[in-house]
Amino acid sequence: MEEEFDKQDPSLSFDFKGFLLRILSYWYLFVISVLIGLGVAYYINVRKLPVYQLSSLISIKDDQNPFFTSNTSLTFNWGGISDKVNTAVTTLKTRSHNEKVVEELQFYIQYLKQGEYQKVDVYGQSPFKVTIDSLKGQVLDTPIGIRFLDAQNFELFLQLEEAPETRKAMVYADQTTYQVPLPKQLKKTYRLGEEIDLPFFSGKVIPANRTPQVGEVYYVEFLNFDSVVKQYQTIRVNNQSKNSSVLELSLMDNNKKKIVDYLNTTAQVLSRDMLHRKNLFATKTIRFIDSSLAVKARELEGVEEEMNKFRQENRILDLTEESSSLKGQLNVLDVEERDLQRRLDYYQILEEYLRSRSDYSNVPAPSVSGIDEPSITTAVSKIIALSEQRSSYKYSVKEDFPAYADIDRQIDATKTVLLENIESSKKIIQRQLNQIRQEIAKLESQAGSLPKEQQDLLKIQRRYEISEQTYQLFLSKRNEAGLVKAANVSDVQVIDRAKDTGGYKIGPNTGLNYALAIIFGLSVPLVFVFLLVFLDNKINTLKDLERLSPIPILGIIGKSKQKSNLVIYNQPKSSIAESFRGLRASLQFIYRKKEIQGTKTVLITSSVSGEGKTFCSMNLASVFAISGKKTILLGLDLRRPKIFNDFEISNSVGIVDYLVERKTLTEVIQPTNYQNLDIITAGAVPPNPSELLMGEGMEKLMEELKKDYDYIIMDTPPVGLVADALNLTRYADANLYITRQNYTQEGMLKMINEKYAKGEVKNISLVLNYFQQKAKYGYGYGYGYGYGYGAYGNSYHEEDPKASWMKRLFKKRDKNT
Repeated sequence: MEEEFDKQDPSLSFDFKGFLLRILSYWYLFVISVLIGLGVAYYINVRKLPVYQLSSLISIKDDQNPFFTSNTSLTFNWGGISDKVNTAVTTLKTRSHNEKVVEELQFYIQYLKQGEYQKVDVYGQSPFKVTIDSLKGQVLDTPIGIRFLDAQNFELFLQLEEAPETRKAMVYADQTTYQVPLPKQLKKTYRLGEEIDLPFFSGKVIPANRTPQVGEVYYVEFLNFDSVVKQYQTIRVNNQSKNSSVLELSLMDNNKKKIVDYLNTTAQVLSRDMLHRKNLFATKTIRFIDSSLAVKARELEGVEEEMNKFRQENRILDLTEESSSLKGQLNVLDVEERDLQRRLDYYQILEEYLRSRSDYSNVPAPSVSGIDEPSITTAVSKIIALSEQRSSYKYSVKEDFPAYADIDRQIDATKTVLLENIESSKKIIQRQLNQIRQEIAKLESQAGSLPKEQQDLLKIQRRYEISEQTYQLFLSKRNEAGLVKAANVSDVQVIDRAKDTGGYKIGPNTGLNYALAIIFGLSVPLVFVFLLVFLDNKINTLKDLERLSPIPILGIIGKSKQKSNLVIYNQPKSSIAESFRGLRASLQFIYRKKEIQGTKTVLITSSVSGEGKTFCSMNLASVFAISGKKTILLGLDLRRPKIFNDFEISNSVGIVDYLVERKTLTEVIQPTNYQNLDIITAGAVPPNPSELLMGEGMEKLMEELKKDYDYIIMDTPPVGLVADALNLTRYADANLYITRQNYTQEGMLKMINEKYAKGEVKNISLVLNYFQQKAKYGYGYGYGYGYGYGAYGNSYHEEDPKASWMKRLFKKRDKNT
């Protein structure tokens, strides 16, 4: 058994059952910790504002203009639905878009009212609105109080506990900030709608929604514009399904009215911006045509005045029949010449644009010049489509995106073919133009034979009709462009507007907080108990004792709650008394097994003071005396004598006096008040206790005592402090090594284990003292030797009255000494 113990490392084993039972012993810590955690969770929950989440649905559709044709369309709707959806998703989260929404809703102005624990947002419920002068500064993050005196008058107040000399203010027109002086206290009375001009607040308080009640108090707080925009950039934009054009917009906030307004307004702003971009080309075309119409109108008006003046001066009302015939033929040729020249000019402009630009999204539309050649219109449309597609990628991909190179290759290929077609068309138009000009020259030569007045009038009317036709053409194109723009609709369609229909509360998650509180409340004491067990190096259970030492365990002694150490005489029916009787029986078994006749001796020692060896010595001697055996108790702890007080005897003389031959044996033996029990106390503390106990006087003392006594009980010093007890083991038939539950440290057994393993100490047994039958120490059972602790029921035992759990919780532990 000794060899097996030597090979085994006691520190490697862990008593899981004991650990669990020890956790249960600290149940009150778990209860207190959980209650504290729940209290903290409740404190947090009741002070947290509710969080709501609402959503809306919009669709990014591909609405084609009903007036779209290859000849009349001034805009191109390319890129596909998916690109528009990606662009819309990105736009909804951009800073610039959310700046527009925040500015439109003025969400940088916060309306507050004092709640039960803090100020709460009452946007949409306050009886007033604030309009500010955006060119003047408004103090930031400072609640400005408004207390209504009646339905029309209010008191504006400012009351800060610790007001700094200045605070930051913002001019919302350009979002610049500066420091503004701020008074610690201010009270001023105003009327609704009255201009307010203070260093920290400039604007008006105007009525809204309902009539205010007298005494109602509200607060207005101005927030940093950029911070508010950043807050709303967290809006969630999700596709309903893969490749779907339907987007779900959702937002979380403490105020449902704010969520509703923001979701609906962000959709409106997106729709407005996308329609604006869609109409941008048509708008630019209309602006160009309007400027051209103004020029042609002045030109037409000038020619008309010139013609009327000529008729008046020359008294000619109209051309002759011959002149009219020539004018008709010339007008037809003039229209064709102008049409061809306009088309030729467009080709020149388009060619120059294609050769000098890299962005082709603003390529002039062929319809402006009346070009309907399929190869030209198709190629221009394709280049614009590819350019728009390339531009759309910049919202979501990097410059090295592979699709960029593919698009550029397609644009270059289409541009090359288009330039070839342009060159071919230009040659054809130029030939046609030369033919028409030759015909015009022939007709003009025929007109030379007409009278001079007829020739001049013919020229003026030709110019007038050319200007009028050009004007009518531009006017037609202007109407066409206006019709296209008016027919355009936004690609954003609201499917389901955001609306508060009740509910939608998603937080705070009070249940989670309580669950975390319980987990935290259980974890803290669990860690505490684990650390106690991990760092605890004391003997707490019988299994600890068995694990740490190969020395057999003879018995256990329970915890005594009496002030006196004489448990055997004071409570002979108690469980502790029974444990000593069991210990007595175990010793007698040892004596019989070793065939010891005559006087039996027992040496009692321990590792250090305080483990209860004197307590065990006195009660073991008492239990032998009660059995009718003549017993003597020797106080051999010469350095710290103790056994005399409980027996109410004197320590003036003792073993020391006998060993130094100052007193005889009869003079040092002191009878007690109890039958069959005598005591020899230690006496005065000597300068050389070890030498006295090792001398011949000790041997002589033991021989003389064996003549008169049946049992000799030796209370010796702790072996962990001095070596006296080891020297006295030669006089003992049985050695009892006392350990104390939750007191004796594990390392204290190392020395006695080594002595036992080497055979220097024999006939030794362990006794566990101060044992409590509680789960805190792992196991609540008696030991196999003797009767054990708790071997009898209440009908046999005379138990100590139990204190209330409150007293037991806070009562200090008594020590068996």
